[in-house]
Amino acid sequence: MKKNSIYFLSLVISAGTLAYFIYAWLTGYESPGYLLMGFGHWSFETTAVVFITIQIFSFVIFYIIFRVLGLLLRWPSKAITRRQNSKVDRSQNALIQGLVDSAAGNWENAEKVLIRHAANSGAPLLHYLTAARAAQSRGAITARDEYLKQAAAQSSDTNIAVGLTQAELNLSEKQFDDAVKTLTKLNTINPSHASVLKLLHQAYQSLGDWEGMRKLLPSLHKNKVLMEVEVEILERETYTRLLKKVAKKEKVSEIQQFWISIPSYIQKLNEVRSIYFAAMIVANGGAEIETAVVDSISENWNETLLVIFGNIKSNHYVNQLLTAEKWVASHPENAVLLRMLGKISIKCDQPDKAEDYLSQSIALQPTVAAYQLLGDLFYNKNDKNKASECYKYGLELASNTIEDNVEKIYSDTTL
Repeated sequence: MKKNSIYFLSLVISAGTLAYFIYAWLTGYESPGYLLMGFGHWSFETTAVVFITIQIFSFVIFYIIFRVLGLLLRWPSKAITRRQNSKVDRSQNALIQGLVDSAAGNWENAEKVLIRHAANSGAPLLHYLTAARAAQSRGAITARDEYLKQAAAQSSDTNIAVGLTQAELNLSEKQFDDAVKTLTKLNTINPSHASVLKLLHQAYQSLGDWEGMRKLLPSLHKNKVLMEVEVEILERETYTRLLKKVAKKEKVSEIQQFWISIPSYIQKLNEVRSIYFAAMIVANGGAEIETAVVDSISENWNETLLVIFGNIKSNHYVNQLLTAEKWVASHPENAVLLRMLGKISIKCDQPDKAEDYLSQSIALQPTVAAYQLLGDLFYNKNDKNKASECYKYGLELASNTIEDNVEKIYSDTTL
């Protein structure tokens, strides 16, 4: 208003100044001139100075009148615009206040402020999403879902922000199935979205959906969602879990079929190989993996694989024993190898050799399994005294092991 007043005052002063200079210029002549105008029976006569002055001020007056009329005509729309701008300003302030209240843990206040001004906001989506988080933080799940629904109505079908927020809130409430449903839909919209892939990985892991995780692994690799080391650990865990699941069916064909689907660099891991070999043995397919077990032990010496080798139901136990005896040259004092040699010797019906191997194994490292095998061997020889002695030592060793484990657990919990 002040600006308009200055503008009009300047216009009047300018018109007066112009009229003065014209008057001064014309009065400098002896005959400044006059003007005669006729209208029917009427005539109008005046000096040129007066006429020009009247024209100048008439122009100014009419200009002012039209400007005022223009302002009056535009006033309703400007008033509406001002009200709208005022509402937008209040909604922006409300958004800031809501964010501050949320950060301070004033969930209920944040929710009220955000929802009250959401309709007039230039960014209603932020209001509803922030209000949804506040509602969940105070345990109002129904209100949270309603705000998320309103947020979805404010966004397009390809907007991932609403879905991501919903999935995050579902995960924090351990609503894993709902999270997977939402994230799967988002993944179809944008298969390379890092946040979607990361949350989907968390949801699958929480559900124990390792098949879903296996399908997700290529995307995690391609889009660098996790660190390379994390992906490698996740791959190992995924295929290990799935292999154990297949192993429970105890069907050789299904175990082999799944094994073929595992990437070669995962197959080479001793942990994964051991699970596969053990699964085949349980499913009575040990003879089919005997050569693979021998090759694995030869490539990378591993005592777990030795135990697996000793439990294979071979079609040729004598050849199995000869193969294992070749390893003694490079591992002469390995208690596990000697125990397996004793076990295989029993299968080959060579009790004296079995007794010798088992005794050497116990001398190096007494184990319950070795005492059990040696006790059974003496029992079958009808030497019950030695058998009882072996069983006794085995039970004492087992008891001491259990006691040590209990003490270790107790000491760990009291630290």
